[in-house]
Amino acid sequence: MPQTLAARAVLLDMDGTLVDSTAVVERLWLAWAEPHGIDRETVLRVVHGRQGHQSMAIMLPERDHAINLRENEVMLATEASDVDGVIEIPGARALLEALQPFPHAIVTSANVALMTARMQAAGLTVPERSVTAEDVSASKPDPEGFVRAAGLLGIDPADCIVFEDSGAGIQAGLAAGMRVVGVGKHAAAHNPTVLVTDLSQVAVTPTATGFEITIS
Repeated sequence: MPQTLAARAVLLDMDGTLVDSTAVVERLWLAWAEPHGIDRETVLRVVHGRQGHQSMAIMLPERDHAINLRENEVMLATEASDVDGVIEIPGARALLEALQPFPHAIVTSANVALMTARMQAAGLTVPERSVTAEDVSASKPDPEGFVRAAGLLGIDPADCIVFEDSGAGIQAGLAAGMRVVGVGKHAAAHNPTVLVTDLSQVAVTPTATGFEITIS
Protein backbone atom coordinates (compact mmCIF):
# COMPACT_ATOMS: atom_id res chain seq x y z
CA MET A 1 0.00 0.00 0.00
CA PRO A 2 1.46 3.43 -0.93
CA GLN A 3 2.72 5.70 1.87
CA THR A 4 2.52 9.48 1.62
CA LEU A 5 4.67 12.03 3.49
CA ALA A 6 3.90 15.76 3.38
CA ALA A 7 7.03 17.91 3.08
CA ARG A 8 8.43 21.34 2.33
CA ALA A 9 12.03 20.28 1.60
CA VAL A 10 14.08 17.20 0.75
CA LEU A 11 17.66 16.57 1.84
CA LEU A 12 19.54 13.92 -0.12
CA ASP A 13 22.63 11.93 0.74
CA MET A 14 24.78 11.15 -2.30
CA ASP A 15 26.77 7.89 -2.04
CA GLY A 16 24.41 4.92 -1.92
CA THR A 17 21.38 7.18 -2.26
CA LEU A 18 21.77 9.07 -5.55
CA VAL A 19 24.86 7.33 -6.90
CA ASP A 20 26.09 3.77 -6.52
CA SER A 21 29.79 4.21 -5.71
CA THR A 22 30.11 1.04 -3.65
CA ALA A 23 32.69 -0.58 -5.93
CA VAL A 24 35.18 2.30 -5.86
CA VAL A 25 34.63 3.13 -2.17
CA GLU A 26 35.27 -0.44 -1.08
CA ARG A 27 38.19 -0.91 -3.47
CA LEU A 28 40.06 2.17 -2.24
CA TRP A 29 39.28 1.72 1.44
CA LEU A 30 40.24 -1.95 1.48
CA ALA A 31 43.54 -0.99 -0.14
CA TRP A 32 44.06 1.67 2.56
CA ALA A 33 43.24 -0.81 5.34
CA GLU A 34 45.46 -3.68 4.17
CA PRO A 35 48.82 -2.38 5.49
CA HIS A 36 47.15 -1.63 8.83
CA GLY A 37 45.91 -5.21 9.15
CA ILE A 38 42.26 -4.13 9.37
CA ASP A 39 39.85 -6.85 8.27
CA ARG A 40 37.37 -6.43 5.44
CA GLU A 41 34.29 -6.74 7.68
CA THR A 42 35.43 -3.87 9.89
CA VAL A 43 36.19 -1.63 6.91
CA LEU A 44 32.82 -2.19 5.26
CA ARG A 45 30.97 -1.67 8.54
CA VAL A 46 32.69 1.65 9.29
CA VAL A 47 33.35 3.61 6.09
CA HIS A 48 29.91 4.08 4.56
CA GLY A 49 28.26 7.43 5.31
CA ARG A 50 31.13 8.95 7.30
CA GLN A 51 33.87 11.41 6.44
CA GLY A 52 37.11 9.58 5.79
CA HIS A 53 39.08 11.01 8.70
CA GLN A 54 36.37 9.88 11.11
CA SER A 55 36.42 6.38 9.63
CA MET A 56 40.19 6.30 10.09
CA ALA A 57 39.85 7.45 13.71
CA ILE A 58 37.37 4.65 14.44
CA MET A 59 39.58 1.98 12.85
CA LEU A 60 42.88 3.34 14.25
CA PRO A 61 41.81 4.88 17.58
CA GLU A 62 45.36 5.31 18.94
CA ARG A 63 46.70 7.20 15.93
CA ASP A 64 47.36 10.96 15.89
CA HIS A 65 44.31 12.51 14.23
CA ALA A 66 46.52 14.92 12.29
CA ILE A 67 47.69 11.90 10.28
CA ASN A 68 44.06 10.98 9.58
CA LEU A 69 43.34 14.48 8.31
CA ARG A 70 46.33 14.38 5.94
CA GLU A 71 45.54 10.90 4.65
CA ASN A 72 41.90 11.85 4.19
CA GLU A 73 42.90 14.67 1.84
CA VAL A 74 44.83 12.13 -0.24
CA MET A 75 41.90 9.70 -0.16
CA LEU A 76 39.42 12.39 -1.28
CA ALA A 77 41.64 13.35 -4.21
CA THR A 78 42.07 9.69 -5.17
CA GLU A 79 38.33 9.06 -4.97
CA ALA A 80 37.56 12.14 -7.09
CA SER A 81 39.92 10.89 -9.82
CA ASP A 82 38.61 7.30 -9.76
CA VAL A 83 34.95 7.13 -10.78
CA ASP A 84 35.17 3.77 -12.52
CA GLY A 85 31.89 1.95 -11.90
CA VAL A 86 30.03 4.93 -10.41
CA ILE A 87 26.43 4.83 -11.69
CA GLU A 88 23.03 6.34 -10.95
CA ILE A 89 20.82 4.70 -8.34
CA PRO A 90 17.61 3.80 -10.25
CA GLY A 91 15.18 6.72 -10.12
CA ALA A 92 17.72 9.34 -8.98
CA ARG A 93 17.57 11.49 -12.11
CA ALA A 94 13.77 11.47 -12.17
CA LEU A 95 13.59 12.38 -8.48
CA LEU A 96 16.02 15.29 -8.85
CA GLU A 97 14.01 16.58 -11.82
CA ALA A 98 10.73 16.28 -9.87
CA LEU A 99 12.26 18.19 -6.93
CA GLN A 100 13.49 21.04 -9.13
CA PRO A 101 10.59 23.42 -8.25
CA PHE A 102 10.94 22.71 -4.51
CA PRO A 103 13.56 23.33 -1.81
CA HIS A 104 16.12 20.51 -1.81
CA ALA A 105 19.82 19.99 -1.16
CA ILE A 106 22.54 17.36 -1.08
CA VAL A 107 24.03 16.62 2.34
CA THR A 108 27.15 14.51 1.82
CA SER A 109 30.30 13.46 3.65
CA ALA A 110 32.19 14.01 0.38
CA ASN A 111 33.90 17.29 -0.40
CA VAL A 112 32.83 19.48 -3.33
CA ALA A 113 35.33 17.96 -5.78
CA LEU A 114 34.30 14.39 -4.98
CA MET A 115 30.58 15.23 -5.01
CA THR A 116 30.92 16.89 -8.41
CA ALA A 117 32.99 14.04 -9.88
CA ARG A 118 30.62 11.30 -8.78
CA MET A 119 27.42 13.13 -9.72
CA GLN A 120 28.84 13.87 -13.18
CA ALA A 121 30.01 10.26 -13.59
CA ALA A 122 26.46 9.10 -12.83
CA GLY A 123 24.99 11.63 -15.28
CA LEU A 124 23.24 13.62 -12.55
CA THR A 125 22.96 17.38 -12.07
CA VAL A 126 24.23 18.71 -8.73
CA PRO A 127 21.45 20.63 -6.93
CA GLU A 128 21.97 24.35 -6.40
CA ARG A 129 22.25 23.85 -2.63
CA SER A 130 24.61 21.43 -0.91
CA VAL A 131 26.27 20.80 2.43
CA THR A 132 29.61 19.02 2.00
CA ALA A 133 32.56 18.01 4.19
CA GLU A 134 33.92 21.56 4.00
CA ASP A 135 30.77 22.98 5.63
CA VAL A 136 30.56 21.00 8.87
CA SER A 137 32.65 20.41 11.97
CA ALA A 138 31.15 16.98 12.71
CA SER A 139 30.48 14.05 10.38
CA LYS A 140 27.36 11.92 10.26
CA PRO A 141 25.90 10.42 12.52
CA ASP A 142 26.05 13.94 13.97
CA PRO A 143 22.98 15.85 12.68
CA GLU A 144 24.93 19.05 11.95
CA GLY A 145 24.87 18.67 8.17
CA PHE A 146 21.12 18.13 7.96
CA VAL A 147 20.37 20.93 10.43
CA ARG A 148 22.62 23.27 8.43
CA ALA A 149 20.91 22.34 5.15
CA ALA A 150 17.45 23.00 6.61
CA GLY A 151 18.69 26.41 7.74
CA LEU A 152 20.09 27.20 4.29
CA LEU A 153 16.72 26.37 2.76
CA GLY A 154 14.80 28.23 5.46
CA ILE A 155 12.69 25.17 6.29
CA ASP A 156 11.88 23.78 9.73
CA PRO A 157 13.57 20.38 10.28
CA ALA A 158 10.19 18.79 11.00
CA ASP A 159 9.11 19.71 7.46
CA CYS A 160 12.17 18.10 5.84
CA ILE A 161 12.45 14.57 4.48
CA VAL A 162 15.87 12.95 4.33
CA PHE A 163 16.89 10.27 1.81
CA GLU A 164 19.71 8.10 3.20
CA ASP A 165 21.18 4.62 2.81
CA SER A 166 23.76 4.30 5.61
CA GLY A 167 23.32 3.74 9.31
CA ALA A 168 25.31 6.89 10.12
CA GLY A 169 23.19 8.97 7.75
CA ILE A 170 19.86 7.61 8.95
CA GLN A 171 20.87 8.27 12.55
CA ALA A 172 21.87 11.82 11.61
CA GLY A 173 18.56 12.55 9.88
CA LEU A 174 16.48 11.22 12.74
CA ALA A 175 18.62 13.10 15.29
CA ALA A 176 17.94 16.30 13.32
CA GLY A 177 14.20 15.79 13.92
CA MET A 178 13.49 14.82 10.33
CA ARG A 179 11.69 11.91 8.72
CA VAL A 180 13.99 9.56 6.85
CA VAL A 181 13.40 7.50 3.74
CA GLY A 182 15.84 4.61 3.92
CA VAL A 183 17.23 3.62 0.51
CA GLY A 184 18.43 0.11 -0.26
CA LYS A 185 18.65 -3.26 1.41
CA HIS A 186 20.96 -2.22 4.26
CA ALA A 187 18.81 0.73 5.40
CA ALA A 188 16.14 -1.41 7.06
CA ALA A 189 18.46 -2.32 9.94
CA HIS A 190 18.63 1.32 11.02
CA ASN A 191 14.92 2.02 11.50
CA PRO A 192 14.17 4.75 8.93
CA THR A 193 10.68 6.23 8.83
CA VAL A 194 9.93 4.40 5.58
CA LEU A 195 11.96 2.17 3.30
CA VAL A 196 12.47 1.89 -0.48
CA THR A 197 14.52 -0.51 -2.57
CA ASP A 198 15.58 2.38 -4.82
CA LEU A 199 14.34 5.81 -5.89
CA SER A 200 12.13 4.50 -8.68
CA GLN A 201 9.55 3.88 -5.94
CA VAL A 202 9.35 7.61 -5.13
CA ALA A 203 6.93 10.17 -6.63
CA VAL A 204 6.62 13.90 -5.93
CA THR A 205 3.26 15.69 -6.06
CA PRO A 206 2.70 19.44 -5.46
CA THR A 207 0.29 20.50 -2.69
CA ALA A 208 -1.04 23.83 -1.44
CA THR A 209 1.59 24.02 1.31
CA GLY A 210 4.53 22.25 -0.34
CA PHE A 211 4.56 18.77 -1.82
CA GLU A 212 4.02 15.14 -1.01
CA ILE A 213 6.43 12.24 -1.30
CA THR A 214 4.59 9.04 -2.21
CA ILE A 215 6.31 5.70 -1.71
CA SER A 216 4.89 2.93 -3.90
